[in-house]
Amino acid sequence: MTPSLPRVFMGAPIAHRALHDIRQNRPENSRAAIRAAIAAGYGIEIDLQLTSDGHAMVFHDYDMARLTGRSGAIQQITRAEAADLPLLHGDEGIPSLEEVLQLVAGRVPLLIEFKDQHGAMGPVDGRLEQDAVALLKSYDGPVALMSFNPNSVAELARLAPEIPRGLTTCSYKPEVEHLPAAVCDHLRDIPDFDRVGAGFISHEVQDLSRPRVAELKAQGVPILCWTVRSAEQEAEARKVADNVTFENYLAAIPG
Repeated sequence: MTPSLPRVFMGAPIAHRALHDIRQNRPENSRAAIRAAIAAGYGIEIDLQLTSDGHAMVFHDYDMARLTGRSGAIQQITRAEAADLPLLHGDEGIPSLEEVLQLVAGRVPLLIEFKDQHGAMGPVDGRLEQDAVALLKSYDGPVALMSFNPNSVAELARLAPEIPRGLTTCSYKPEVEHLPAAVCDHLRDIPDFDRVGAGFISHEVQDLSRPRVAELKAQGVPILCWTVRSAEQEAEARKVADNVTFENYLAAIPG
């Protein structure tokens, strides 16, 4: 049986890559951004990548250059090296999932995106999923897992059938996603939702009018969306979405 997304994920807006703001020395997915989101009462969305020694790190990009100034894939360095690598516009290294779970400690909802480890949304070796699930087994707090790669979500269903899971989805334009057209054509209308035991989607905000989104919503599937960047865009998104993942402004928390 697919676990339901807890209602708390439809409450306070979800801070995209935590409440980041480089003007305040809070890089995305940093401890500082996570602390700020907790203090403000927002839910938190984070991303996971794998290190060479098999540890889940809270980091979005495959290449480290944009966020650290050091070129190369994060998969090529160890957990210790990542921890010692300062994030730009901050004074901390890349955090591990273990550290972030200890920091959040169940105080706000935590939405965790597993970045595609295959490169083209194909089969996964399960190392990222296995390390994360091992840590999450003892975590006490609202958490939900998701990925663009349906194979990752299927692996999460196998490893942790009790943890809510969903699909991150979008319009899948090949020139934007840098994926083969055939892969985009397959994924665009979310055909794997039932196969992988998904319980929700987090969909691209500019594509919420897609008929498949309306179909899932009519079936009672919770609809989250990403990434909202203004109050005006949020108001429009909420005509479809049950909650928003936001950045670059302070979303209002329902009273």
